[in-house]
Amino acid sequence: MDALNEFINIEIIKVGENSIKIFNLLLVLAIFVFTRLLVWIVSKIIHKRKDVGGIDHSNAYALAQISSYFLWVIGIVFMLEGLGIEITFLLAGSAALLVGIGLGLQQTFNDFISGLILLFEGTTKVGDILEIDNDVVKIQSIGLRTSKAINRYDISVIIPNSLITTNKVVNWSHHGPTTLFTVKVGVAYGSDVDLVIKVLKKCAEIHPEVIRKHEVDVRFSNFGASSLDFTVIFYTVNIFGVEKIKSEIRINIARAFKENGISVPFNQLDVHIKNKES
Repeated sequence: MDALNEFINIEIIKVGENSIKIFNLLLVLAIFVFTRLLVWIVSKIIHKRKDVGGIDHSNAYALAQISSYFLWVIGIVFMLEGLGIEITFLLAGSAALLVGIGLGLQQTFNDFISGLILLFEGTTKVGDILEIDNDVVKIQSIGLRTSKAINRYDISVIIPNSLITTNKVVNWSHHGPTTLFTVKVGVAYGSDVDLVIKVLKKCAEIHPEVIRKHEVDVRFSNFGASSLDFTVIFYTVNIFGVEKIKSEIRINIARAFKENGISVPFNQLDVHIKNKES
């Protein structure tokens, strides 16, 4: 027992009156392991509640992240105390340094605060479909400084959190899983309008990912320069893959137009040459 006491009281580093002993390192290691275990337990409890229907996936993720950050902050404070470092003394002594670092890392701190806002506020959640800088992405994770997303080309996109909180962002899935989309098409002048509307409606309705309970609507949009313009309006839950759905609907339309003798005009320019008598 005496040998053990002597071992854990061996000084490793000594600075002035303060020293770090093996006991301090073992204490810090114990606090680290305990904190990590506690974070794991809390995360399991939160996700278990999600599985039984207590909270949804996005809220469970946000709550788990916030709890993890909170527990690690407390754990780090105890680890510093275990090393004999006074937190209040450390903060007071490094105030000027922190001001200098803060001025140099304003954007980083801005992203950090934005990450907390995203997790607490809940306007943007994991799984949401966002349109940022004309790029449509699906949020995969929200970190303290950046959020990870994937776009429609399966490319990972790292987004600074401040970009989401301070800029205009379109959240396609915020109001619910079902969203309205449109496909526009023009037909030649002289086409049977009623037949065109009937064909367009059927081409959208037969697509398996178009929601049937929301009636497909076709509107005569405008008299174009060289075409009669129509808009097909449909609903789907596959927001992220809607461009593929639109492409397949357009393929259905092209086939149906060919079968029904409906032509799609191309831009034409008539040039009239007037002879000037000499």
